[in-house]
Amino acid sequence: MDKLQSDRLKHFPNVTSLLKISLGLILFTIISTALVYAETISVEVEGTSYDIDYTASGMTLDSIEADTDFISLILTVDVPDSDGVLDITFERSFFDSTFDGLDDDFIILVDGDEPSFTETETTAQSRTLSIDLPAGTEEIEIIGSTFGGSETIPDEEIPDETPVVEDMPEETPDETPEETLDDTPEETPVVTPPKVEEKPAVTTPKVQCGPGTILKDGACVLDERCGPGTILKDGACVLDSTPKPSVTTPEGVGKQMVISLLVAFGIAGIVGVILALIARASKSKN
Repeated sequence: MDKLQSDRLKHFPNVTSLLKISLGLILFTIISTALVYAETISVEVEGTSYDIDYTASGMTLDSIEADTDFISLILTVDVPDSDGVLDITFERSFFDSTFDGLDDDFIILVDGDEPSFTETETTAQSRTLSIDLPAGTEEIEIIGSTFGGSETIPDEEIPDETPVVEDMPEETPDETPEETLDDTPEETPVVTPPKVEEKPAVTTPKVQCGPGTILKDGACVLDERCGPGTILKDGACVLDSTPKPSVTTPEGVGKQMVISLLVAFGIAGIVGVILALIARASKSKN
């Protein structure tokens, strides 16, 4: 049994061999990773070639070109299936973003949109950016402020150093006062039209007159154009149908006074008869 067991153990590697195999796999993985992802790409700017170090994860960097007009780098990439990450390092002597001598943020556009990115390392010689790229990304544009270590000034901001030469007055021959007066154009007098005063409109007050009267000089007066008992209506004289107040004549007043006196005497006579009857009745009782 011991012999059989020892024979079986001979076929299995010992612990030292296993450790050697593990270390070999780790070293192979590190080396293969460095060979696959740590790469360098070259770009030419105004006749000078620069090397750019980058690390790609889940993507590939196909090409890069410089746009000196906009001080930017345009990268063509391929992010096939899932999100990728691009870590790229710029030497300050080649490409940088500064403002008033201080570091400024780079402007990054991924297919025209602003992605999520961070500056992972900043030294006196270089700056490293880490850019997150969504699946399907095709182009990255990184905008800075300097190419080749010198800040580019836009054309409109370059001061014009051309000396300004003032125009010298042209020498003219002496002219006599009479010739100068003759050459002076005559000024045409400006005629101002007279102002027209606006008269205020006179409004006649509206007065309504009664029948048989007319409006004359702002007052109602009797209409004498028709005869007595007629009035002017619709441009023609017609009978005046306005009711007239009753007038009591002296004869009517006398009749009313006589009737009143007769009624008073009649009432007084009746009262006297009644008083006489009452007095006679009282005497007969006594």
